[in-house]
Amino acid sequence: MRWLKILCLFALSVTSSASMAERVKDVAMIEGVRSNQLVGYGLVVGLPGTGEKSRYTQQSFKAMLNNFGITLPANLQPKIKNVAAVAVHADMPAFIKPGQTMDVTVSSIGSAQSLRGGTLLQTFLKGVDGNVYAMAQGSLVVGGLGAQGLDGSQVVVNTPTVGRIANGATVERAIPSPFTQGDFITFNLNRPDFTTAKRLSDTINDLVGPETAMAMDAASVRVMAPRDVSQRVAYLSTLENLEFKPADNSAKIIVNSRTGTIVIGKNVKLQPAAITHGGLTVTIAENQEVSQPNALAGGDTVVTNQSIIDVRQDDSRAFVFDPGVSLDDLVRAINEVGAAPGDLMAILEALKEAGAINGQLVVI
Repeated sequence: MRWLKILCLFALSVTSSASMAERVKDVAMIEGVRSNQLVGYGLVVGLPGTGEKSRYTQQSFKAMLNNFGITLPANLQPKIKNVAAVAVHADMPAFIKPGQTMDVTVSSIGSAQSLRGGTLLQTFLKGVDGNVYAMAQGSLVVGGLGAQGLDGSQVVVNTPTVGRIANGATVERAIPSPFTQGDFITFNLNRPDFTTAKRLSDTINDLVGPETAMAMDAASVRVMAPRDVSQRVAYLSTLENLEFKPADNSAKIIVNSRTGTIVIGKNVKLQPAAITHGGLTVTIAENQEVSQPNALAGGDTVVTNQSIIDVRQDDSRAFVFDPGVSLDDLVRAINEVGAAPGDLMAILEALKEAGAINGQLVVI
């Protein structure tokens, strides 16, 4: 009855927390409630001549025939162009039960040209512990296309050696979950932060009671929960829809040197600094001219090179920033300077070296 009263209190207080910024389910996940990776090895058959003839494919093909009572001579190497060896993998969602289905991805691991039109034969999907948790089988849907000519030229659209099978795996064994065990549940923040963890625990304690939730570190908040499964489900349903205001991100500037992408966080501030931006352009052009002597002269006709060098210096402009300049002022000044992404990266790195940026500069 105590937990039922708490749930009623939660339901009445949800509407009063509408001014909060984020729901708990959007910023945290429950410890132990996660998906699990499965992987398997299988054969795709029925390919229109786009398979492979590798040794392990032939060995797998022979092993498959042996399972059906067909034994091939040891020295016989079957010529199979319609078969491909593949790796099959899937993510097994939390709480999925035997008999339910999930999607699988099939990828060629040999020299097969395409998996289009193929069918995956029964494949065991195993977990990291080596146990079989699902069985996969079905026709592949391949979004890629490939074509090759006799002269070796080829055209490839997307990736024809990878396909998917919707609901292609049937779960055979459930993975035990610690969700129903113990007197506590733990919320793990997607973005660890001490302030966010404290605010989350304070929000729960304000509604349920003191010492109900406790921030363990920057990433985890432990919350008391009922042992009864039905009450625990209803309890968490209310908890994960609570809204609170997470802490602001730390001041960062992210620079991607490969793509020229620059992202500046809203908390980035500048110390007093002066920035000047200018450019020197040097252009060199080579013109060839023909030098021909007069008709009665004894000289030879020759080709001469004439170089034209042009030096142009753009107007340089300097910007002086006062203490505590915000992101808006920084972006506005950069736009007025007209700096290209490469120049902007150099400006930001110089400001960081000068100690004029209150924030972290991350170059990836």
